[in-house]
Amino acid sequence: MQGYWHFPALGIVSSFLSIMFGYEWIIVLFFFWIIWLYIRHRLGKLSLIVSLAITLFFFFYLPDIEQPVPKLTHDKEQQIFGKITRPVQKTPKKIDFTVTDDVTGNDFFVTYFGDERDGLHLKYGASCRIAGTPETPDAARNPGQFDYRNYLASQGIFYQVIINDSEAITCTGSSFMQNIYQLRSDMIQYVQQHLSPQTAAWLNALVLGDDTEIDEETKELFQRWNLTHLLAISGLHVGLVVGLLYMLLVKYAGATREKAQWTVIVFLPIYALLAGGEASVLRASAMVLLFMATGKWGWKLSVVDVLSIVFMLLICFDPYIVYQVGFQLSFCVTFGLLLSKDWLLQTNSSFFTVLKISFISQMMILPLQVEYFFTFQPLSILLNTVIVPYFTLFVIPLMFTMLLLAPVAGFINPLLDMLFVTIHDLFKIVIQMTDEIAYDPMVIGSFPLLATVLYYVCFVVFMAKAESKKQKEAFAWGCSLVLLVMLIIIKPYLSPDGKVTMLDIGQGDAFVVELPYRKGVILIDAGAPVNFGGKKPSNNVYKQIIRPYLRSQGIAKIDSIFLSHADTDHMGSFPYILADMPVKHVVVSDYYTFANPVLEALKNNEVNIVRTGLGDKLTIEDGVFHVLSPNKDSQSKNENSLVLYTELGGKTWLFTGDIGRETEKEIIRLYPDLTIDVLKVAHHGSRTSTGSDFLQEIHPVYGLISAGVNNMYSHPHRDVLQSLQFEEVNIYRTDKHGAVQYDFRKGEGTFSTYLP
Repeated sequence: MQGYWHFPALGIVSSFLSIMFGYEWIIVLFFFWIIWLYIRHRLGKLSLIVSLAITLFFFFYLPDIEQPVPKLTHDKEQQIFGKITRPVQKTPKKIDFTVTDDVTGNDFFVTYFGDERDGLHLKYGASCRIAGTPETPDAARNPGQFDYRNYLASQGIFYQVIINDSEAITCTGSSFMQNIYQLRSDMIQYVQQHLSPQTAAWLNALVLGDDTEIDEETKELFQRWNLTHLLAISGLHVGLVVGLLYMLLVKYAGATREKAQWTVIVFLPIYALLAGGEASVLRASAMVLLFMATGKWGWKLSVVDVLSIVFMLLICFDPYIVYQVGFQLSFCVTFGLLLSKDWLLQTNSSFFTVLKISFISQMMILPLQVEYFFTFQPLSILLNTVIVPYFTLFVIPLMFTMLLLAPVAGFINPLLDMLFVTIHDLFKIVIQMTDEIAYDPMVIGSFPLLATVLYYVCFVVFMAKAESKKQKEAFAWGCSLVLLVMLIIIKPYLSPDGKVTMLDIGQGDAFVVELPYRKGVILIDAGAPVNFGGKKPSNNVYKQIIRPYLRSQGIAKIDSIFLSHADTDHMGSFPYILADMPVKHVVVSDYYTFANPVLEALKNNEVNIVRTGLGDKLTIEDGVFHVLSPNKDSQSKNENSLVLYTELGGKTWLFTGDIGRETEKEIIRLYPDLTIDVLKVAHHGSRTSTGSDFLQEIHPVYGLISAGVNNMYSHPHRDVLQSLQFEEVNIYRTDKHGAVQYDFRKGEGTFSTYLP
């Protein structure tokens, strides 16, 4: 099997893809491929049998996290007896830990809203009694939204328990592993107490794997430029640890190479746990240990073999790890770099070597990056070329040095601390300026499975041609890569399909209209909640729902935004949209008043303000909207709402904002022959709107209600629902169905809900 271990590893990948996407043909295709290689004498019989056996085993061994979660016997408060089986995570506001039930083996993610001063004995391995109500974690309610349920499921956790009372938790005892986790916690606390906040945050992130103190703005900045790998402990850190140990033991302590190796073998697993046990550090540590073990046993394995075996072992120990994004990215990048090592060695210049490494790393994860984050920043390849050496040669070594000096020569650390803060502040200024000037990502949207397969085929052939110095052929295959990505980007512009989406943003409105052939993207309202304790709208809805949805659809600019009225639940996200992406027009009523900062932003971004009123006809690209209200200033934001009539996908639509029954009566009076297929039920289903007379006149077939789950206003009101049901209106509600979409082509379309 020497030199062939990557075949069973690829077999596991095919099993995973077959399970994840429900396409059994993927594993069948893999079987045909390796059998063909065997027939062509390019694969031995042993390699064939082992590959087939391992692939089949993992096809039945790997879990399917998309399957419905097994229901508990009851959903009332119950007693859970089990052990804490994962490290306890503590923050100033809450404590998270995982308890594995002694009887069922189910993992429960427990969140306690308190702190360690409450005297709870929350330690790894502790036996606990938990009194609480198990529930299924919240799933994503909109396309593109982060799915918390899937996130926990990728760790093998399908239930959560939320506790507010310390008396509901009783824990005793611990395990040996608690000593390691406690040491990590003590080290993090020591660093926070003896270094400046900025230096402590970076040291804990880069050496101990705790990035909780890195501010969110920095994390977002690094994510935008594909630099988040620098915040995760990886092979670079493990290499530094091994190098430091060897230097200290062999050069300064006089230890033999044999003793130094055994010291590394013992220490490295401990460091992997001290560093947080993330997939990247586990991979790097396991590879070093396997290399040392095979050297001692006289085995001859290639680096790709070692990577493949580590890949299989980690999945064997934890089958859920294959679903974790960090695991996928870590192995994908490492595999790409190993396959390209000969090409990397062809370069004598250090700069161009780093540039090649950055190029391979970014290109290897491009489909995964796009699938998870919907964007790709080409300039990140160049920025990584500059930033990675800065971290490799200065930041990370300095962090390790400061940690090692702390117990023996801590008096030097204040000087090193000052040096780091001074240089790192300059670094942050440079990267922030780069972000302001040059950040313009490619918004690609989803990366289809077939396109992913074609991408990697093209990329592997491209690298092979480049390595063999066949420049013209390499250029041709490189062009095919670019063409493939561009086809994905322009796909919506070639599609005759359109879509109307009512996003579930809670107690607020946000509709996205995507016209066929991407001739226009129109938003009708963009609400937001208000920050707790203040009047400023929160950016959470925009960052967590609206922007992810737009990006998942490959939308990078907005043609028009209609704001029905100036209430936060209808326009609160508008300033954040304005600051984040190009907007051509904003359409408001004659009685809409902009806040001064918003007016300034509109002016700076050269957004055309269109004021409109009763009887106006607005043509937005290929979309035609008729304004049915307001016709006068009603001295009320709600009654002054824009009411829009349009035709989309063969159906007539009425968007009503928050109008009340008086405005409804006025619309009926002005338009006595008005009939509607799809009614956006006004004011989230408030009983002050959607009167029976109005419904009887317009005869809607579908009613769309945007309301928050268990909202404080009890929207939609029972009377409104009864009126809609009496008129036999098909009701779609965001609080019940999540996002609601109408997909259409020409004059026909269908409604669908994001939640089952």
